[in-house]
Parts: sequence; C-alpha cells; structure tokens
Amino acid sequence: MWLWLVLLLSPIIASVPIAIAWEFNRNLGRKLPVISVAGLFVSFVITLYILLFVEEGRFSYPWLPGIEIAFIVDYLSKYMGVLTGFIAFVIGVYGLEYMKDDYRLGWYWFFFNLFTASMLMVVYSDNLLSLLIGWEGLGIASWGLIGHWFRDDDELSYVGVINRKVGFLKMFWSPSTGGWRAISTIRIGDMPMFFAVAAIFAFAGTLNISQINWELLIERIGSFGVAVLLLAFLMGPFTKSAQLPFSEWLMTAMTGPTTVSALLHSATMVAAGTYLFMRISWYVEPWKIHDAGIEFVYLLVLFLGLISSLYGALVALASRERKVLLAASTMSSLGLMFAAAAASKWIGEFAIVVAFWYLITHAFAKATLFLVAGHLIHETHDRFLCGDLEVAKKMKLTFVVTIIATVMLAGIPPLTAYWVKSAMDEVMHSLHEVGEAPLFLLIIISAVYSAFLAKFLSMNFVKGRHVHLHLHGGGLMKTGYTLMVSMLFLLLAVILLGIDEHVEEFVKAGFHATSFMVGVLVTVTYAIGFVKPTLETKIGQVLADRFYLMALNDFIVPKIGWAFVTAVDYGNKAIDFFAHRAIPGLFEVVSKGIRALQTGRLTHYVQLALGALMLLLIAVSVAGW
Repeated sequence: MWLWLVLLLSPIIASVPIAIAWEFNRNLGRKLPVISVAGLFVSFVITLYILLFVEEGRFSYPWLPGIEIAFIVDYLSKYMGVLTGFIAFVIGVYGLEYMKDDYRLGWYWFFFNLFTASMLMVVYSDNLLSLLIGWEGLGIASWGLIGHWFRDDDELSYVGVINRKVGFLKMFWSPSTGGWRAISTIRIGDMPMFFAVAAIFAFAGTLNISQINWELLIERIGSFGVAVLLLAFLMGPFTKSAQLPFSEWLMTAMTGPTTVSALLHSATMVAAGTYLFMRISWYVEPWKIHDAGIEFVYLLVLFLGLISSLYGALVALASRERKVLLAASTMSSLGLMFAAAAASKWIGEFAIVVAFWYLITHAFAKATLFLVAGHLIHETHDRFLCGDLEVAKKMKLTFVVTIIATVMLAGIPPLTAYWVKSAMDEVMHSLHEVGEAPLFLLIIISAVYSAFLAKFLSMNFVKGRHVHLHLHGGGLMKTGYTLMVSMLFLLLAVILLGIDEHVEEFVKAGFHATSFMVGVLVTVTYAIGFVKPTLETKIGQVLADRFYLMALNDFIVPKIGWAFVTAVDYGNKAIDFFAHRAIPGLFEVVSKGIRALQTGRLTHYVQLALGALMLLLIAVSVAGW
C-alpha cells in the first residue's frame, strides 16, 4: 500500500510548500519549484520500479462496502506509468526555466503536480470509482492550467488573431475562455460516463475493470442495452480526447503554458481518453464476444476515430500558429489510436498493442515538438509559425531536434513511427468485414500528417518570415527536449531488436509491399510539405478556421442552451403563478362565497333551499322533462 501512496501523493505533497510560500513570501516561493520537480522524480522512480520489479497482478485494499481500491500492473499500465512519470519529470525540469519569471508559480506547480498524480491514478486504477477520482483530478487541473494566465493581458497567451471576426464568430480566445471551455466541454462527456459506471455496478456487481463479466452483462441487459451503456461510458473518453464534435476545447487549450500543452498532449488528459478505451477493450475482449451491440459500438468508434483524425490532419495542415498546429495533429493521432484499438473487434489483441505503441511513440515526439515550440515562442516572442535559416543557424540544437522528431513521427522508412504505422496499415488492411474504407482513410491521413510535420519544420527554421531573436539562457529547455527526442531512438531499438515480444510483428509488417509503398508516399508528401509549406487559398483559410466548428461552441449550443433556459424560466413562472396566485386565489373566492352562505340562521337556509328548488323546477320545465 505504501508504494501506491508514495507514487500518488509525492507529487502533490511536494507542491504544497511552494503553493503556501507563494502567498506569503514570493522570494522564497521562487526558490521552491525544485521541490515540486523532486516529487515528480520520486513518482517516476516508483513507476520504473513497478515496471522492472513488480509482477503483473492486482493489488486491492478494502474501501467502501462492496467496493475496494484496486491497482493493477499489466502490460498496458506498467508502460503507461513509466511514460507518464518520465515525461512529467522531464517537462518539470524544462518548466524550472520556462516558468521562472511567472506571476503565479504557486498555482502552476500545485496544479501541474496534481495533473501528474491524477493521471497516474487513472493509469494504475483497476477500480472504476477510484479511476473516476483521477479522471476528475485531470479535469480540475486542466482548468487551472489552461486558464493559468487568467488576467488575459498577454497576446502571446491567446489563440487566434486578436480582434478578428468572421460574421458573428469571434476568432480569438483568451486564457480565461480556454480554461472555461475545457472544463465545460469535458463535463458534457463526464456526466453520461458517471451514469454508465453506476449502471455497470448495478448490473455486473463489481467496478473492477479486470473482473467485469461482460458476457453476463450482455445477457442481462441485451445488445441494445450494452450499446447504450458503452456509448454513455465512451462519452468521457471522446470528450477528454477531443474527438469530433468535441475538439474545439483542445485548440483553445493552447492558451495555457507550453509545458502544460506538452504534458496534456503526450502523457495526461487527452491521452487518458484513448488509454482508457484501450484498457477497457483489453478486458472486454470484443473479439471473443459475438454481439450486435458490441459490434455497433466498435464500428462507430473505428470510423469516428478515422474521421476525427482526417479532420485534425487537415486543420493542422493549414494552421498558422505553432501550438494550434500541434494541437490539431494530436487530435489526428488520437483518432488513429481510437480507430486502431476499435479494430480489435475484428483483429484481436494485436490491434490494441498497435494503438498503444503508437500512443507511446506519439507521446515522446509530440512532447519534444511542444517543448521546441515553447522555446521558439520564448526566443521569437511570437506564437505564429515564423523563422528563417537565421533561426536554424542560431538555434542549431533546436533545429536538429525538430528534424529528428518530425521525421521519426511522420512514418518515413525505416524510422520509429514507420514500423508502428506499418502495423497499423496491416490492421486496417485486415478489416475484410468492414471493407477498404479504413485503409483508404489511413493512407490519406498518413500523407497529410507527414506534410504538416514538414511544414512545422520548414516554417520555423527555413521558409518562415524573418524574425528578431531574443536569445537568452535556454539550457534547461534544451535539455528537456533533447532528452525527450532521445527516447525515439530507444523505441526504435526496442522495435528492431524485438525486445518486446508484442512488437515483433511490427517489423514483419514494415517489410510488406503495401506498408513500404505508404512509407514512400509519406516521404514524398513530407518533402512537398517542406518545400511548399503554405496553403494561402480560400480552402486553406477554411481549414485554418477549423471548418468554423467553433460556431458549435460559441453560437449554436449557447443559443440552444439559452432557449432551453428561457423555456424553463417561463415554466417556472407559470408554476409559480398557478401555485401561489391563481389556485389559492380561486380557493379564496370559493371560500368567501361558502362563508357568506353560512350565517347560522334557519330562515336563511330555508330560503336558500326553496330558491334552489325553484331553480331546479324552472330548469326541468325549460328542458321539457
């Protein structure tokens, strides 16, 4: 138990001193971030210990009646834990320099470390209830970090062109808006997810992911029921991982510090959604279940992932801001992870392994590129893509690291992502029951993907506009992204040397003719993207404006919401009028009438009776009875 407590609590406890000191003594507070990073290092060491020395299995402890706190060490969690711990620690080291002059260090380091601890909770939890605690921790921390620069007084922290409008749509977003939009979008997915977890407990009798009997669950609630249940549950991962139509929050989340973007896009938050889908699929084993509901859900996730991936790739291709381009590319990668994992319904466990290794490869490459982007923003004082050969000459290491990260991630043979994407080609090529559409979409996405990575390199170091550099420091920042990019070489060695038995198939897939042809196509589009990185056309503008999907967040949904609120308000007023005025008033009138009749005099009652009798006789005679 102590192992898990230290793993989860060390980052949080280590961030408390600076959070407190910042409120009372700013000078002291500026000396304490290193303690927060030390807490991250402790967590990383423990994840490494779990990977190397802890046998796979469950570790459970009594909690509530019928519910236990359970952690699991399996193939997915032991690697994901190290990935999270390592990336959070390295970004923490980078952040010591990147955030050193910030005006809110106590707030930043507390939420940064909470972010890491929450993700580790999600990674190792076998119990859905404790997993939700980590899940919500991610949501709260993302709100705190994305809206970190809440004063909205620095244009460098905005997304979009300041004061630009398209019709009624405002095309720029401040940090405070970005934080609010992130938490409000995520809530839309979390609510049905909560109900789904409750339903799983009610029908399966357990919340432990590895112990849920899905066949029995399907027998109890039927195909339709399990489809509704899974879709409700997946609303959480869909929104967290910014799949269509919930992608806009991820673009405007770029208002947060770049360190947060790097962590959010590589090892926490958005990665949590795809990771959770892989974990659930790992234990659902959909390839063993013959049920129409399961098949419908996995088919939906397959195509939703591919379409989201294509959308993200096209947006990234036309984006003009460094971090927005990388954010859209993350959305594209996450879509591929969802699609590959969903293909497990037809391919089996191998498809989940492919999705998971793509997650790992993407995490290191994307963290590298975000850290590079942060350094470039520091040195150029510009968040848009800009920089010519002078930048490449004066920031040689940064230039080289960017080349390595982009070519490694693009899928160019024989580099790291090529082998993983070859396995993904193999998975989509084997989807005979689904048809050729997934493979066709994957090839298009791969080509576009490599083009925008080349664009990032070209526009920042070769063909971008000339910028004046403000070179100062950068030692820790360079260390951060150099360490990060070196992991891509380690992954390449693991794949080529067959160190992990699950990845041996990747190398075989890489020698297939189809994969090699896709690799050649990717290399060609990378070259085209490098030579001609801009797309200054009307279509390019539509892509850069993200197909105006922000109208959904900024106009359509709010209008629907206000219409609903207005209807509810009128309903409340109507109920209030009838309940407190109309009905009581009617009873008051009737009461007064009855009281007027009750005089207590016998002659009065006789007169009333005779009057009533006369009225009755008149009515009878008029009716002719």
